[in-house]
Amino acid sequence: MEEAAELANYLPLSFKTPKEQEYIEFLWDAFETNHTHRKYQFAFLAYHMLTMSFVYFNIWQIKQTEPGDFAKAMIGFNKELEKELMEATSPFTFWRVNESSVMRFLKLIGCDNSKVGSYAALVKERNDTAHTNGNIFFSTEAALDIKITEILRVVDEIQTHSKSVIQHCYQNFLLENSDADDREYADATDQIREVLVHQHYLSQKDIEICLAFDLASIADHPEIANIRTLHEVLKSEYGPDDEHEAS
Repeated sequence: MEEAAELANYLPLSFKTPKEQEYIEFLWDAFETNHTHRKYQFAFLAYHMLTMSFVYFNIWQIKQTEPGDFAKAMIGFNKELEKELMEATSPFTFWRVNESSVMRFLKLIGCDNSKVGSYAALVKERNDTAHTNGNIFFSTEAALDIKITEILRVVDEIQTHSKSVIQHCYQNFLLENSDADDREYADATDQIREVLVHQHYLSQKDIEICLAFDLASIADHPEIANIRTLHEVLKSEYGPDDEHEAS
């Protein structure tokens, strides 16, 4: 159970709408309730849905940060679905794509065919579990724990591949929001929370990538002093507890 909670670090810190947050909270409650009552098969189904939500959030970040690459990935979709995905305003729009097929978007962050195939295998296993086939695949906590360990390995692997997208997202944010007089919120804390974390569905793991961003790569930018201030505010608000205490 304790290991399973690690998935929360890969899920957004905030959501665009209360309905989205309610949905994720519902899935966590479904997982915990079924786990407590030893209904491990149903606990797995809820955990798998949380994992697919993680995948959708990662694809959304690709769509927002690398729109050109995302558009090229539309090959093979019919015009109606392509239009729906390109105009999507929520990561959950990706439910419209077959779950095995949606994994192919992860090729945009360097996941090769073998990895995409292994991720799709998790979907097949979920489908087998959900069908009325007379089998209980997860009848013990130990069996579920083994699957959760495998899922978290996959999640961390995808997160590692998404590093370049998060770095690009954060760099764009720093460059586009350094001037307090030319952004939505004059206060840096508000701007980071609403425009960076909220709009891009950043997770704690994503924030860790942002915190490690090397400002030397943009040191010659005319607004570097303000950029450094933004970065320091991010560290103060979202960094490790010891940094909060130090500040």
